Formats: sequence, structure tokens, C-alpha cells
Amino acid sequence: MAVPEKPVLYSYFRSSCSWRVRIALALKGIDYDIFPVNLIKDGGQQFTKEFQTLNAMSQVPVLKIDGITLSQSNLSVLKEVGQEKQLPWVQAVISSGFGALESILQSTAGKYCVGNEISMADLCLVPQVANAERFKVDLSPYPTINRINKTLFTIEAFQVSHPSRQPDTPPELRA
Repeated sequence: MAVPEKPVLYSYFRSSCSWRVRIALALKGIDYDIFPVNLIKDGGQQFTKEFQTLNAMSQVPVLKIDGITLSQSNLSVLKEVGQEKQLPWVQAVISSGFGALESILQSTAGKYCVGNEISMADLCLVPQVANAERFKVDLSPYPTINRINKTLFTIEAFQVSHPSRQPDTPPELRA
């Protein structure tokens, strides 16, 4: 019996979409390799012919898992080519896009925040708060957002998936 290949995530350290996928993979305890795609260097590595074979829309993230390649641009095609025997959560991703990975976040993270209902918006909040902080947006008028963000960062999956801890993070931005 062949050993399954380790999943590969094509990602950019600052991509909020990539960050959400990293969080989902970390919450599910799925070990993966990361292949950095620099969205700025050389006019954007997502525009190379090599990357466009993975995603014709030239967008990150792209996740290669269980012999399939998942990206926003080809999910409907994957569903049509008979990938029905994949893991149930992979099937969900095929049918509904990366939103399904975010649903995994919702169902998994809730167990860590006892007494607090966490919605999908709350879970997707972390990358948006980070971007707001990066651009020096005053978040003090939003104590609930700040509380939820702080609570989520007590969960290891949110910490290890942070852009400052990725292999392609420039040294001056590393945690």
C-alpha cells in the first residue's frame, strides 16, 4: 500500500486567504509542506506558467492533497472528474470552495472558546484584524472584535499559522 504524499500548500505569508487555510490545517492537525509563492517578487510569482498550471486564475492559496489540487478556479472541475472517494472534508471543499475549510474552523474552534459562540465571521476575523493593525486602523472602538481576536490567539493553530511565522516571511517581519 502506497504511503500518501504529504499535502502541499502554495501560499504567500501575508495572504489572508492562505492564512485561513493554514489555520484550518493546523486545527485539524494535518501536517503539510508549504511552497511559498511571492505575490510581489519578479512581478508576482503567481503569474508564472508553472503556477498557472495549478491555478489559472493566478491566486493563492492552492492546496494539493490526496492526489487532487484545490483552488478557487478548479473546484467545480474536480467535482466533475470523479473525486468523490476523497476524505469527507475534501469532498466538502470540492463542492463549496475554500469556504468549507472555514467551516472546519467554525466547528473545531468552538470547543476552545467555552462559553463563547464563535461564528464564521469571528473565525475569519483574525487575518482581517491583522491587516487593520498593519495599516494602523484604530480598533479601540471595537472591544468585541479585540476580545475575540485575543481569545483566538490563545489557540496554537492561530499562532503557528500567523504570517510572521511562515517560511517566506522576510526576516524583518518575523516573530
